[in-house]
Amino acid sequence: MDSIISISSSLPPFRTFASSPSTSSSLQCSFFHFSSRTIFTTKTTTKLSFRNNSYALPQFTVRCGSGIVEIDETKFKDTVLEANRPVLVEFVANWCGPCRLISPAIQSLAQEYEDRLAVVKIDHDANPKLIEEYKVYGLPTLILFNNGQEVPESRREGAITKVKLKEYVDALLESISVP
Repeated sequence: MDSIISISSSLPPFRTFASSPSTSSSLQCSFFHFSSRTIFTTKTTTKLSFRNNSYALPQFTVRCGSGIVEIDETKFKDTVLEANRPVLVEFVANWCGPCRLISPAIQSLAQEYEDRLAVVKIDHDANPKLIEEYKVYGLPTLILFNNGQEVPESRREGAITKVKLKEYVDALLESISVP
């Protein structure tokens, strides 16, 4: 049986293919959102078993498009703390739904502000030292860094619309006097 699913009004609907309860085939799903170059795909599947039936659940990954650099703990100092311009850091996880929802808005922002702002993405699960050091409790978390320091009151957690994201970044850049 197929079904059409639309996650939000900003993403196109995509088709899922569900196997019948009597079969044990894996569920594979993928969709592409071309306007922002964000691609969500299944990397692996996880099997769930209920009584005599097993179902596969997709595990999504969020890939970076142009304008966004994915870094880890080893590159944080060079990329963020020693940067010669402001850096917006986004802490995300593959399993985080709100992280996937704001990904197109972050992509668009990175392209639009590329001359004034660097945007980096850090995987929550792969970088526990940074998560602990910067006390990241909710995902996604956005933090603006300038001159090696966290900009006061720049921390933001949770999903945000593209319009609100631009207002947030504009206000922060204005507060640190970036034209």
